[in-house]
Amino acid sequence: MAQGSNASDALARYDRRALTVCSIGSHSALDVCFGAKKRGLRTLVVASRGREKTYDLHYRTRADGGCVDETIVLAQFADILDPAVQRDLLGRNVIFVPNRSFEVYLRQRYTYDEIEAGMLVPFFGSRRLLRAEERGEDSADDQYSLLDRAGIRYPRRIAGPSDIDGLTIVKAPHAKVSFERAFFLTTDPLHYRERSAELVERGVVTVDGLSTAVFEEYVVGPTVNLNFFWSPLLGELELLGTDTRRQTDIDGARALLAREQAALGDGYVPGMEEAGHIATTLTESMLEQAFDLGSRFVKAAYEAMPPGIIGPFALQCIIASGPPKSFVVYDVSLRIPGSPGTKYTPYSAYRWGAEMSVGERIAKEIAAARDADRLGDVCT
Repeated sequence: MAQGSNASDALARYDRRALTVCSIGSHSALDVCFGAKKRGLRTLVVASRGREKTYDLHYRTRADGGCVDETIVLAQFADILDPAVQRDLLGRNVIFVPNRSFEVYLRQRYTYDEIEAGMLVPFFGSRRLLRAEERGEDSADDQYSLLDRAGIRYPRRIAGPSDIDGLTIVKAPHAKVSFERAFFLTTDPLHYRERSAELVERGVVTVDGLSTAVFEEYVVGPTVNLNFFWSPLLGELELLGTDTRRQTDIDGARALLAREQAALGDGYVPGMEEAGHIATTLTESMLEQAFDLGSRFVKAAYEAMPPGIIGPFALQCIIASGPPKSFVVYDVSLRIPGSPGTKYTPYSAYRWGAEMSVGERIAKEIAAARDADRLGDVCT
């Protein structure tokens, strides 16, 4: 097992007949729990006080269904690193499945180094790779460098406001929700100064936040998330499903007629905050290109940060017009994606003969590793 003797020692002490799959109570926890139950594993959700009813009431396990066996309620998600909580999780034979909420909430209090060291329970997947989702993290292996290593196209980066030379998307920390980003479009340096000043005045972004903003060319095209799974047990890359985002409040604006859109005014800036996902599919001619991207990314991650990818990851793409059409990767998710609806696209069934959610695919890998005495190959 790579990355940490703590996890290795924990697995050696675990009762492998009583493994418990655990996740932070947000993002994709229900998908993790439902998949684990289908594969005969126990489930546990670590919830934040005030947000626990979803797990310990509405979807708790009962005789006629449900999927959450147990819920631990903490004052804040970041309290999961408290030594007493870690001892509790270890006593329950927990294998932890990290999601995006785990990262963003804990990062408000801890560094990535502190998170990796403080989580004594084994992770399904690579705990080291979580930091590579960031742009400009204090590492040579953020998502840009991994995409460069893999030879995968992403939107052209623009150095700063004075270099804006066309339609550009600006990604800055949100002023009111620190772990979210605010997005806005601009076209030239003057337009940027006007638009950014307006957003600062409205309390959407801050001057300090703008100083760390990312500027990228805006690639025009439909978006699709390629949700992959790399199995160390099989040595195989799978495309589990494809989806796209629903966002507030831009999806509502798109539904308006031109006259109604004009009524929003020149100062309107859509929030573009994620509200959910919907299943989508690819033309079959693009599948080979999709698998090529995924394979190159797996290889690059392994070379940069062994053991590299374990389990789910997603390349979030724009399909740029051709000919030929091609993928441009605008973001990377190095853990379970946030959409449980990917199973409603046909790709997992093409491989396994039946639809399979990401949560179930994780549980399938854990159970297979347990039975083959190879948990050390899928946990870190």
